[in-house]
Amino acid sequence: MYLPIVASLFSYICVLLAVAFFTLLERKGLSYIQIRKGPNKVGTMGLPQPLADAAKLLAKEIAKPTTANYSPYFMAPIFSFILALLLWQLYPMIFSTYYFKWGILFFLCVSSLNVYGTLLAGWASNSKYALLGSLRAIAQTISYEVSMALILLFPLFLASSFNFMEIVEEQGILWLVFLMAPAAFLWFVTCIAETNRAPFDFAEGESELVSGFNIEYGSAGFALIFLAEYANILVMSLFTSILFFGGNQMIMFESDLMLVLKISFFAFLFIWVRASYPRFRYDLLMGLTWKSFLPSALVLLLLVSMLMFIQL
Repeated sequence: MYLPIVASLFSYICVLLAVAFFTLLERKGLSYIQIRKGPNKVGTMGLPQPLADAAKLLAKEIAKPTTANYSPYFMAPIFSFILALLLWQLYPMIFSTYYFKWGILFFLCVSSLNVYGTLLAGWASNSKYALLGSLRAIAQTISYEVSMALILLFPLFLASSFNFMEIVEEQGILWLVFLMAPAAFLWFVTCIAETNRAPFDFAEGESELVSGFNIEYGSAGFALIFLAEYANILVMSLFTSILFFGGNQMIMFESDLMLVLKISFFAFLFIWVRASYPRFRYDLLMGLTWKSFLPSALVLLLLVSMLMFIQL
């Protein structure tokens, strides 16, 4: 009776630990790419640094802006954090408690709800910088979700299923990236924009918005927003591995290790892109999705549909 609850709690704890040490990897990676040292004062090589940061944020006093709308202000980080954890129930692994037959539909529904957490955080803070950051994030996320949904149709056509596990099984011989490399590239860039990461981090533009939609948050609220953002990065790396790079057949331990290596590689690509490219202009960002990604995805989808029709 309690086994599914214990399994879910254990998997969530593992996710939180992975997110914590992914922040350390990002700080170390960015520092070495910029030829400097990262965190190295706390413990051996700075390994306990994420735990120290978490203790510091959770122990700080929770600030309450006098003009904020308190209920949505406190609910927004919790809402974003819950949505980020929900996505980790999609892929059937050892500690999964539910196997979703309509996993991709659930993924689209949950990812589309993420904009509400950002909207609540920006609007409830009652700050012009937070509101502008949230509006920019909403416009960006909605724009890229259109092309993301179209790109998701490629593996759906291949497997004729909404189940992630069946998509993995269809790639037992040949990974989908070898058949649809342009679609895989569009998917990865869309994942970067969907998670508001550099060079598409317009929701957190320091030069014009100070810190964006989370400017009024500190202590535990900021920690939850931070955890939700990095959990989304890892889960998008997981879905990239599943949809285009074979995922994991769950046959032996080596396959589990291979999946972890794939996720780690794509998560590091997020860091590498952040260190390599400056922030886009906002009009270039919106033009990229509406004038480039959307037509390209439609043309590729039409091509794949014609090939499947000819094959049938």
